[in-house]
Amino acid sequence: MSLLTSLAQHGVRRPQRMALLAQIAEQGSITRAAKAAGLSYKAAWDAIDELNNLAETPLVERSVGGRGGGGARLSAEGERLLALYQRLEALQAQVLADADNADLQQLGRLLLRTSARNQLSGRVLTITAQGGNDLLQLELPGGAQVQAQITHPSTEKLELMAGSPVVALIKAGWLTLHAPHDPPAPGLNRLDGRIEQIVADDADRCEVRIVLANGQTLCAQASPTRLAELALGEGDAVCTGFSPEQVLLGTQL
Repeated sequence: MSLLTSLAQHGVRRPQRMALLAQIAEQGSITRAAKAAGLSYKAAWDAIDELNNLAETPLVERSVGGRGGGGARLSAEGERLLALYQRLEALQAQVLADADNADLQQLGRLLLRTSARNQLSGRVLTITAQGGNDLLQLELPGGAQVQAQITHPSTEKLELMAGSPVVALIKAGWLTLHAPHDPPAPGLNRLDGRIEQIVADDADRCEVRIVLANGQTLCAQASPTRLAELALGEGDAVCTGFSPEQVLLGTQL
């Protein structure tokens, strides 16, 4: 019996992002890896963005428009983490063989996914009290910083302190695009990057993928009119703005 078959029989499947990593290592193509992992091509790109954003260094190195719809390979860090996950997966299979199915279903309800397109790993630098709220200064891999404003009870519930690892969640629609010479207003977060790809969702909205200097990727939304006003296209430098109140925080259990 294969490992994946054993996991499936117990109601637990390999996370699609990890399955995608494994297929990228085997296929060397985003299109073929997406198909093998049961993802659309767009969902595969989104998953790669999330993986690279949540890791200290990018796990997947990719090229647009390569053979088979875009080439991709694991970085050295990606190969190391995939090997570690495969070892953990083997241990998991042994545990699941003795687990009660009802317990597994209950555990599954506790593991939630988020709808926020942008998930950036980082750590807390400082926490400043502001009435009933706290202003947290976060550092992303590579040294870029953003601020998040959450309630003080939320800070306590998440058990946050200086040095705590966190994931910053930002919806794509909350990001505003700006030309580098005309940055966001003071008090807003600013992250600089370069436009990697612009995909038209419909006549009134485009999805804009922005690569930051540290390799993390942001997904923003903008109208074709706004992009034309800013004279922004693929390959151009751009900066994004968003309020500290629009940064949601998550931690691992």
